[in-house]
Amino acid sequence: MSGDRNFDDLAPRFERNVYGGLKGELRLRVLQRDFDEFIPQLQCRSLRVLDAGGGQGQMAVALARQGHRVLLCDISANMLALAAQRAEQAGVAECIELVNKPIQALDWQQTGQFDLVTCHAVVEWVAEPEVLLRRLAGAIKPGGFLSLTFYNLESLIFKNLLRTNFKKIRRRSYRGYRGSLTPTNPLQREQVECWLQALPLNILCRSGIRVFHDYIFDRADRQRDPEGVVEMELRFSRCEPYRSLGRYIHILGRVGGE
Repeated sequence: MSGDRNFDDLAPRFERNVYGGLKGELRLRVLQRDFDEFIPQLQCRSLRVLDAGGGQGQMAVALARQGHRVLLCDISANMLALAAQRAEQAGVAECIELVNKPIQALDWQQTGQFDLVTCHAVVEWVAEPEVLLRRLAGAIKPGGFLSLTFYNLESLIFKNLLRTNFKKIRRRSYRGYRGSLTPTNPLQREQVECWLQALPLNILCRSGIRVFHDYIFDRADRQRDPEGVVEMELRFSRCEPYRSLGRYIHILGRVGGE
């Protein structure tokens, strides 16, 4: 747990820069598309969900609105305070349990296992991402699901190439500066896939999130046709080579699934 990033100092910026606007909509639309296609249980019965490192509760609230019971765990008290406000405003506070501790400190014997574990934009901020993934696998019921998103190193390299920022590439140093929202440990897709293959997990789908949006450097161009951007992001999010250039990668798997 030592070295894991706590976002008490950056909570307001996350709301604005990561989850707000078109970026946030693209993230949620890709995730919702994948959930609708591969987790039909979300539509027909109430599930127990662990939102691991769920921050301000965007995903937790969305799932609670669908009638699911969510345990939202996060190391940041400030992020959880914003999550509590969001849940109260949405009228689903009674469906969400907030726990202020590291994910690694959760005891599955106390919490029980979950039908769905979401871990979105977390593993790239922790010191031992492989250890965290193994731990999360133990939280999932047989037949349950893991929804994982992570910051894609290849996307970061490609964006620096396009900006002719070759110093970082020559140094192979891609960590963000203190106070940056660029993760401390951006991950290679192949490495994450290798870790997941060692778990009792069957991969159902892989999607890129923001496969071209972030490469449109002119902000006016990004906003000229937002509906078109969403349409094209969804169209190409599972197609190579675009998927592997996504700023984030979403991998959805099932424990004991076919």
